[in-house]
Amino acid sequence: MRIPLPFGMLFDTTKDAPESFPSGTRQRIVRMPVPGLRLIGAVAALVIGALGVLIGVIVVGGALDGAWYDFRDLGNTMDGLRSVLPACVLTLGETCVVPGSYVGYLASAVIGGTGVLSFVGVILVLLVWSERRLLARFQVRRGPNRVGPFGLLQPLADAIKMMQKETVIPRGADRFLYYLPPVLVFIPLMLLWGAVPWAPKMTYADINVGVLYLVAVTSLTTLAIFLAGWSSNNHYALLGAMRTVAMMVSYEIPISISLLTIVLFTGSLQLTEIVRWQAEHNAWFAFLLPLPLFTFFFSSTAELNRSPNDIAEAESEIVAGYYTEYSGMKMGLYLAGELGYATATSAFVSTLFLGGWTLFGLETWIPPYVILGLKISVVYFVLVWMRATLPRFRLDQLLAFAWKYLIPLSIASVVMVALETTLFVRWEVAAVVPLVLFAIVNYVFARFAMRRWATVLGYQPELQANHPVMTSGVGGLRAARAIRQAEGAR
Repeated sequence: MRIPLPFGMLFDTTKDAPESFPSGTRQRIVRMPVPGLRLIGAVAALVIGALGVLIGVIVVGGALDGAWYDFRDLGNTMDGLRSVLPACVLTLGETCVVPGSYVGYLASAVIGGTGVLSFVGVILVLLVWSERRLLARFQVRRGPNRVGPFGLLQPLADAIKMMQKETVIPRGADRFLYYLPPVLVFIPLMLLWGAVPWAPKMTYADINVGVLYLVAVTSLTTLAIFLAGWSSNNHYALLGAMRTVAMMVSYEIPISISLLTIVLFTGSLQLTEIVRWQAEHNAWFAFLLPLPLFTFFFSSTAELNRSPNDIAEAESEIVAGYYTEYSGMKMGLYLAGELGYATATSAFVSTLFLGGWTLFGLETWIPPYVILGLKISVVYFVLVWMRATLPRFRLDQLLAFAWKYLIPLSIASVVMVALETTLFVRWEVAAVVPLVLFAIVNYVFARFAMRRWATVLGYQPELQANHPVMTSGVGGLRAARAIRQAEGAR
C-alpha cells in the first residue's frame, strides 16, 4: 500500500521518513535521486545563461529597439498594431466613416483594460496566499500548506467556499445601498491601476494631472465605505464607517502636501515625467525627501485601513467595522479590495519615491515592468511587516497624529523644498552637487524636526528610560537557540 505524503516530502530521503509511519512504509517513499536533480539544475543553468548572453547581444546591437516584438515595453506591440491598420477601415462612397485611428484607439483601450482587469484578478489571488504565508513566518508558524502544492490553491478554495455561503440581509437595511458598496469599492481600484506607468509607453491613462488624479480617485472609496456602514442598519457598522470618514478627512491633507513636494521638484503632475526626472538625475525621492516619504507611506496605511491604522475594522472594539453585517463573497470583496489597494499604494510609492520602472540604466536590459514589479513587492513586504509587528492605534491618537504632527511637519517640508527648488534652478553647477546637499539637509531636517516637534507636543523620552524589557532584550529566539545548542553540546 502506498501512503500519500505531503508534496514537500516527495524529495525526502528514506532516512528522514517519520518514525510514526507503519512498518515497511519508509522504504516505499517516492523520491528523486540527488544526482538527477543536480543534472537538471545544471542543464537549466546552462540554458538560462545562454539565453541571457543571446538577449544581451541583441540588446546591445539595438535590433530590438522600437520593434513590435521588443517586449521590454509592451507599448511597442501596440504601436506596431496601430501602424498596420489602414487609414480608413470603413468608407461610404468617398466619405471615411471609421478611420483607422479610431479602431487603433479602441483596440488599445480594450486590450489595455483587459490587461488591467486580468492583472488585478491574478494579483489578488496571489496576495491572499503570500500575505498569509508571510504573516505565518513572522508569527513563527505555518501558513496555508495543504490545498495544492505549498497551499497555492487555498485562495481558490476559500473563494469557492465564500461564494456558496448564504447572504444574510439585516432587518431594516436599505437593500439597494446594501448591495452597492462591495461593487463601488472595486471601481476606484481599477481606475487607480490605469494610471500606473509600467514602462515609457506602457501606461493605460498617461494623463498630465496624474498626481491630482491619484488624490481624487482614492477619495472615492470613502463614499462606498460610508454607504456600507449606514445601509447595514447596525450601530457597530455605522461607527466603523464614521471612523473611516474621520480618517480620510484627516489624512488626505498630509498626503496631498507630501505629493506637493515632488511636484515642486519635478515641475510636473504627470507620473511618467516624475519617473523620468528621477531617471535623468539618478536620484530617488526616497533619499531626497525622507519626510514626505514617511508622511505619504504612513498616511496611506490610514487610507487603507491596515495595521497599525485599521481603526475602521477593529475587531476588539466594533466587531468588524463597516462590513460587520456582510457575509459570503460580499465580505470577500471588501477583504480582496483591501489587498488590491495595498498593492496599488505600493505601486505609487515605487513610482513617486523609488524611481518607478527605472533602475540606474538596468531598464535597458531588464523589462521595466519587471523592475517595477520587484519594487512593488518590496514595498508590499514592508506593509505586511508592519501589520505583523505594530499594535493598533486608538482613534484619538491617530487623528491627533495627523492634525498635530504630520500636517505641521509637512507644511514645513514644503517650505524647505520650495527654497531648495529655487536654489536648484538657479545654481549653475552639476546637478549631483545640489542633490546630494539637499538629501543631507532634508535628512537632518526630518530627524531634528520630528524629534523636536514631538517634544513640543509633550513627548518626553527621558521618562521612557525604565521601559519594560522586551523579547529582544532577554534574547527571544536567539536565547532559545543558544539553549538548544548548549544542550546539544552536552
